[in-house]
Amino acid sequence: MHQASPEMGVTINAAGWQTNVHDTGTGQPVMLIHGSGPGVTAWANWRLVMPSLASERRVVAPDMLGFGYSERPADQRYNKDRWIAHAIGVLDELKLEQVDLVGNSFGGGLALALALKYPHRVRRLILMGSVGVSFPLTEGLDAVWGYQPSLERMRELLDIFAYDRSLVNDELAELRYNASVRPGFQESFAAMFPAPRQRWIDMLASDEDQIRALPHETLIIHGRDDQIIPFDASLRLFDLIPNAQLHAFGKCGHWTQIEHAERFAQLVNNFLNEADKAEQAEN
Repeated sequence: MHQASPEMGVTINAAGWQTNVHDTGTGQPVMLIHGSGPGVTAWANWRLVMPSLASERRVVAPDMLGFGYSERPADQRYNKDRWIAHAIGVLDELKLEQVDLVGNSFGGGLALALALKYPHRVRRLILMGSVGVSFPLTEGLDAVWGYQPSLERMRELLDIFAYDRSLVNDELAELRYNASVRPGFQESFAAMFPAPRQRWIDMLASDEDQIRALPHETLIIHGRDDQIIPFDASLRLFDLIPNAQLHAFGKCGHWTQIEHAERFAQLVNNFLNEADKAEQAEN
């Protein structure tokens, strides 16, 4: 079958929602949850690291409810519980009892909350440029969530996303802009995070006492120069999560997986390989 776009994977029914998901590679499964920028899809977020990760494991990367090529609820209601139910629906439909979980930004907030609510479904956790604790709304995040479609505006956003703009070219700006104006995309996006926007950071945050009790081995990754999610948010998560390690990149903005794709994939593979080895030793 000829695929119209590399952003299209396969369509599954997850918790009753038609869901676009990329499912590639074999072995221990890892699920990737994308961020919440305008025009985002799983493919746009993860395309540079999926091949490397899929060379060692099975990679599952859904377009989350209301994003990309997945269904948009008619009631346009979006919240953490609904997104988590959708993510669990993906795992159930693909018969994945337990996965390693990688969350980017908004996706990190969901990944953390999912691990707290369904600890047995997650083996190891990776949070990248993640929300999950409360912090004051940044100008960068306000601009991302308040996006009004134009190519110029998208170019400006990419300047905020990336430390080194040469890594994030106008071709990507055009890709993301075109994605943001597809039928239904902006309508659902505008319904997700209307102003005042501090409440959505707080909605995506998890209870700090619960985070302190999180049992999972967790890798936290952040760009030191992130203008969207402050580095302090990851420092706070590192402070709270007992079994955490923190890796920070200097001269890096919000898109570690794009600005440092190779290093990011290597970090993730190494971290998950440790878990593979520990399991093999036990068996």
